[in-house]
Amino acid sequence: MNFKKSQKLYTKGLKNLVGAVNSPVRAFSSVGGNPLFIKKAKGSKIYDVDDNEYVDLVVSYGPMILGHRHKKVEKAAKKALKKGYSFGASTEAEIKLAKIVCDAFPEMDKVRFVNSGTEAVLSGIRLARAFTGKDKIIKFSGCYHGHQDALLVAAGSGLATLSLPGSKGVPEGAVKNTLIAEYNNLESVKAHFDKYDDIAGVIIEPIGGNMGVVIPQNNFLKELKEYLQSKNALLIADEVMTGFRSTFGGAQEKLGVVADITCLGKVIGGGFPVGAYGAREEIMQQVAPLGGMYQAGTLSGNPIAMAGGISTLTELKRQNPYDKFEEIGSVLEVILLETAKKYNVDLIVNRFGSMMNPFFTKNKVTNFKEAQTSDTQKFAVFFWEMIKNGVFLPPSQFEAWFLNSAISKKDIKVFAAATDKAMQKVSGM
Repeated sequence: MNFKKSQKLYTKGLKNLVGAVNSPVRAFSSVGGNPLFIKKAKGSKIYDVDDNEYVDLVVSYGPMILGHRHKKVEKAAKKALKKGYSFGASTEAEIKLAKIVCDAFPEMDKVRFVNSGTEAVLSGIRLARAFTGKDKIIKFSGCYHGHQDALLVAAGSGLATLSLPGSKGVPEGAVKNTLIAEYNNLESVKAHFDKYDDIAGVIIEPIGGNMGVVIPQNNFLKELKEYLQSKNALLIADEVMTGFRSTFGGAQEKLGVVADITCLGKVIGGGFPVGAYGAREEIMQQVAPLGGMYQAGTLSGNPIAMAGGISTLTELKRQNPYDKFEEIGSVLEVILLETAKKYNVDLIVNRFGSMMNPFFTKNKVTNFKEAQTSDTQKFAVFFWEMIKNGVFLPPSQFEAWFLNSAISKKDIKVFAAATDKAMQKVSGM
């Protein structure tokens, strides 16, 4: 494949863009080489500026669940666009999408739309503090909840200690009320409650999608929720990635747990900028204008995003592609594992419905520490061989892959052929 135009744009972008990108993962830092610049997409395919075609397993990190430029979503967005871009006022579409979202989640009586997953999580945490009157929040190492100060933290040396800032520009005071626990380890949560009496709640990705798809083990989520109830603390589910991906609703349903506050993003706007947080009536009564927890946004409930969300979720419910996702995901998983075995490459695959990720390790991966046993150099080689053979992947070992309902049998054949060449290359390291 030829990447000359992407390389030229990268060099040009360095002048006025930070690192020539607007989000760090796009810089390809962890896999080496220059980033690709994309020109267009349609269905299951994405095309770069050099006209290379790829089967897309990034799909904008999840929201293009129907594939790119689905005709019904595009039609709805164009219709809304003709009426105006933004009003800074309420529209009927907000009410329609709110009902669809609330109906999909048990015990979600009200929802507030925002503009991103980061905004949704920031607001959800503020809401937990407002409702409980407590300050501290527990998060899990390896779970990413947006770039807000309070959650950009590293675990430090012990699970029962206060966190330290994980980014320059984040003062220690901004994270003094954030505690770190280990995913799939309830005892690490209990240790914090033994030490502090002002914990408002725990925030978690029901499926860890920012450490390479990590799945809760042995009823971890159920036991976590029960424990939090006994402590009068809230469970906050960050379903920005998992919302509407494993079922029409959230991963909570599949995992048999109901969060107190749910944060959403990505898919509920059909690819347009959107986020949301919702909860039962008594919790949402805290939010202004009903209560004293202030949160606002001029572009919240943007009419274009609402139209994209309504059409996406309506079509998603009609298609009900979840059995298909399970079938295709299983096929891709087998291809990865059998090809790795063929070339004597250590590999495990974690998958939850339409989210999946391979780790170049022989160890089981149930938390971030175990995920870090994966050989990232092998992943980098694998990544570029997949790219060169027509499969577009996230440029990081620790980012989830996503399926979409436009994937075809031909796409699976392309994936299988690319995987064979990539594993062969890895085996030679």
